[in-house]
Amino acid sequence: MPDAPNVMTRPSRPAPAPSPFAAALRPWTVLFLTLLAVLSLAFEGATAAAPAQRVSFKTDDGVTVAATWYEPPTRPAPAVVYVHMLQKSQADWEGFAAQAAAEGIGGLTIDLRGHGDTPGSSQDFAGMVKDVRAARQFLSARSDVTPGRVAFAGASIGATLAAQAAADDPSVASLALLSPSLDYRGLRLDGAVKKFGTRPVLLVASDDDGYAVRSVRDLEKAGGGVREAAILSRAGHGTAMLSRDSDLSRRLLEWFRRTLL
Repeated sequence: MPDAPNVMTRPSRPAPAPSPFAAALRPWTVLFLTLLAVLSLAFEGATAAAPAQRVSFKTDDGVTVAATWYEPPTRPAPAVVYVHMLQKSQADWEGFAAQAAAEGIGGLTIDLRGHGDTPGSSQDFAGMVKDVRAARQFLSARSDVTPGRVAFAGASIGATLAAQAAADDPSVASLALLSPSLDYRGLRLDGAVKKFGTRPVLLVASDDDGYAVRSVRDLEKAGGGVREAAILSRAGHGTAMLSRDSDLSRRLLEWFRRTLL
C-alpha cells in the first residue's frame, strides 16, 4: 500500500489575550451606547410632543373660559378651535389637538361653561356659543396664528355650537363636525350650515348612530359649498370615534391641511 502523502501541518497559534485596556473599556462602551439610545428616544419624544399651555379668556357676558393652547413648531400657523360634547370637557380633544399641533396646525381646546374648569350653567346653550366666539377672538389676538386660517371642530352638541358660532364669522375657513344632529334639544344645525355658505364642511358619523347618519345626509345638501361626508363602521358617537376608528385622526388632519394650509 502506498504511503500516505507527507502533509505538513502548521501548529495553530493561540488566540491573543485581550488587552487589559480593551477589557476595561468594553463595559463603558456598552453603557455609552445604551445611554445614547435612551437620549435619542427621549429627544424624539420631546420633539414629537407639541407644547401645551393653559390659558383663559373672557366672553362677552363675563364668563372666564378655561382652555389649552397647543403650539405648533413653526409660527405663525393655522389653528383649530375644538369644542367638546355635553357633560364632557376639553380633555376629549387633547390627544388629537396635540397631534395636529405637532403636524403644524395649532389648537385651542376649551371647557364650555358649566364644564371642566369653566364656571356657569351646563344648560346655557346660547352662552356656549359665546364661549366658542370668544375662543375665536382669543386666537385673532395672537400673532402666532395666521389670520383667516382658523377652523372649528365640534362633536355632538359641540358640532352645533361650532357651526352656529362660525355661521356669521367669515374668518372661520372650515368646519369639521363629528356626529352632528339637525336638532339637538331645540338647537338647529341646518340653518347654521346653510349660512356658512360655500366654505367647506366635513361631516362624520358612525353607522351605529342612526340619527347622526341621517343628519349628515341632510347636511350634505346645505349651503351649496364643499360638503364632504364620512360614515364610519361601528365607531360610536362624537369624540369617542377618535379612539374607535384608527383612520379618523388621519382624515381630520388631511382635512385641515387641505382647508387651512
